[in-house]
Amino acid sequence: MARGLKRDRTIVVERLATNALNRRALLVTGLAVAGALSAGAGLGGARESAKAAQSAGQAAANANVVLAHGAWADGSSWAKVIAGLSAKGVKAWAAPLPLTSLADDVAALDRTLDRVEGPIILAAHAYAGAVIAGSRSEKVKGLVYVTALAPDEGETVADVFYHAKPDPKAPKLAPDRHGLIWLPDDAFANAFAPNATAEERVVLAAVQRPIAASCISAKVGRPLWKDRPSWFLAADQDRMILRETQLFMAERMKARVHEIPADHTPIISSPDTVVSFIVEAVRESAKISRG
Repeated sequence: MARGLKRDRTIVVERLATNALNRRALLVTGLAVAGALSAGAGLGGARESAKAAQSAGQAAANANVVLAHGAWADGSSWAKVIAGLSAKGVKAWAAPLPLTSLADDVAALDRTLDRVEGPIILAAHAYAGAVIAGSRSEKVKGLVYVTALAPDEGETVADVFYHAKPDPKAPKLAPDRHGLIWLPDDAFANAFAPNATAEERVVLAAVQRPIAASCISAKVGRPLWKDRPSWFLAADQDRMILRETQLFMAERMKARVHEIPADHTPIISSPDTVVSFIVEAVRESAKISRG
């Protein structure tokens, strides 16, 4: 009987050991499968991230950006931004605007658009916000406003420019006998580009182009920002177009807004920020177009 009990205990122990080994094998197998699945998911996620980055890069590489200058400036005011966009693989054109009438400026912009093949992002500074909104080109896929003016249908540029009480350092503007409005020399340091270098302000004053009074008194039609996505870079130190006015316009445009500590000309004083903002608009616009 003793031998029988001993044999039974041996059988039980062997069975328990076998069951333990089986459970351990199942656990190891389960961990291996989970690890494989996790690795696969990680690889899949990495592939998706790489694919998204590649798509974003292709969007930037295939992008065309047309830049429109504001009053008292010319295309060279975008020089630093053009160089920055080029470094990121984005082709840019600066549209030469005559500043003789709003209609003339829209026509000049459209002539530049005719030279460009493929989808376009339009970017405007100051007065040119009204100009880019006047285009009807099907090539245009998005609008970028860099502390720019955005009158609504039936409004004039002057209506939004004087939306808020002027900054104490803002210049007093009036047309000369030819109907042209010039910026006083001291306005470049006081309001137009206070954060630019002294050398840059000397050049800005020397090359300034006057704007015809008729440019800011013409009522605009339906603005393109009602039919295209828009982005607004607001400068909270702007003494020409006050922050309050910028945010008022951006809100009713339903624009994607980014606010920065900059003066009226971030295209000169904060070009890297402007470049990044435009590139982001290019990428987001490509996503919107792909649906």
